[in-house]
Amino acid sequence: MLQEGYLSKEKCATQAKAQRDISFIFLKLSSIFPTLTITTYGGNILGALTGIRVIDVGLLVQGPQAGQTLADLGAEVIKVELPVMGDMARWIPISMEDLRTPYFEACNRGKRSITVDLRYKEGAEIFRKLVDSADVLLANFKPGTLEAWGLGYDELSESNPGLIYAMGSTFGPEGEGSKREGADLAGQAAGGLISTTGFDGEPPTPVGATIADHIGSMNMTVGILAALFARQTSGKGQRIDVSLLGGQIYAQASEYTAYLMTGEIPGRSNAGHPLLPMAYGILETADGYIALVGVLPDKRQEFYEVVGVPELIQDERFAPIIYTTEIRKELFELLAPGFKKKTTEQWGQILDDIEVRYAPVNDYDQAANDHLVLENNYLVDLKDSSGNTRRVVGSPIRMSATPPQISVEAPQLGQHTEEILLELGYDWDDIAKLRETPAI
Repeated sequence: MLQEGYLSKEKCATQAKAQRDISFIFLKLSSIFPTLTITTYGGNILGALTGIRVIDVGLLVQGPQAGQTLADLGAEVIKVELPVMGDMARWIPISMEDLRTPYFEACNRGKRSITVDLRYKEGAEIFRKLVDSADVLLANFKPGTLEAWGLGYDELSESNPGLIYAMGSTFGPEGEGSKREGADLAGQAAGGLISTTGFDGEPPTPVGATIADHIGSMNMTVGILAALFARQTSGKGQRIDVSLLGGQIYAQASEYTAYLMTGEIPGRSNAGHPLLPMAYGILETADGYIALVGVLPDKRQEFYEVVGVPELIQDERFAPIIYTTEIRKELFELLAPGFKKKTTEQWGQILDDIEVRYAPVNDYDQAANDHLVLENNYLVDLKDSSGNTRRVVGSPIRMSATPPQISVEAPQLGQHTEEILLELGYDWDDIAKLRETPAI
């Protein structure tokens, strides 16, 4: 018996065949006519990764957002979730009063969901068939989890030598700490990022977003794309490992390089940057704040004049390109009164006129209504399956021939279980028997 919201038996079979036939036709046409722009029956332009199948066993953000990026680029992404529970992100609501789940919705749009418990023989068999049909497997379990279930890279690549096997962890795959579980905060902390935020004399301050997770997901995506490219030559897949810790180190490459060169530990940001003690930091305006992104020497006189402190051009303290931390502090104290006399918008117009780099310090509401965000489709308005308009996060990637296609909805738990099992060759009697086990 089909669960509520599942496709009918006939529609499952028809849709599965249609998807395979359409992908085959599109790939053939694009090989014959490489400049041809093709639109699918659903209205989507053929994506850069059309024809690539991804099995996503990720949890929370690091793995799922990598899968989300691949889906935006045209890949077919099948999300494998634990029956009943699903991805842990389904259990992190906005609040106890608002049970919507932003972490899940943000990282799983446009995927298909199948429920499979890999710990059971029947579930492991389904999973192996899925992986055999796929180009990419991605997960961010604790290292060794899939191996313990007999589903490691060595085992799965025997039957699918072209498999790209991408694993994400918190602390990396090697060493004693590799088996420790963690999350975004652990990556920020262990990678040193938290030590650079905030002000001198205050406790360490985490970044107000799961930045380690998001950087980790992007690193996983890059690794997968590189492996797919390499496979075109070698015909073979490979294993990829990324971690939150490694991602945080790499995201601070300039800062770590300075430390490796000098042996000096960077200080706190103090509303600026520990390695950029110049006119670089945050200033309060009449109605908010503005980020000043440096003032080049040839712009200093005009800048000091519009701020109302023209005398500073003769001040030898501010003549060098790079200041000491103390002199930078003194400079910002002298600039502060002038900036408080005008609004952020007014300062934007003034700084544009004299070609000094800046940005308003937006909160989420201000950013969501910023014309630069909307005109570049970093947030997009789309119709969901009920005909309602939703604003969702768009893709940061622009491509002229195969642009990313943004989906508006994440799947319900197990929404496509029957559909996918039929594609794998199971029949309805097989599915009925599987429903009697904990495997699905």
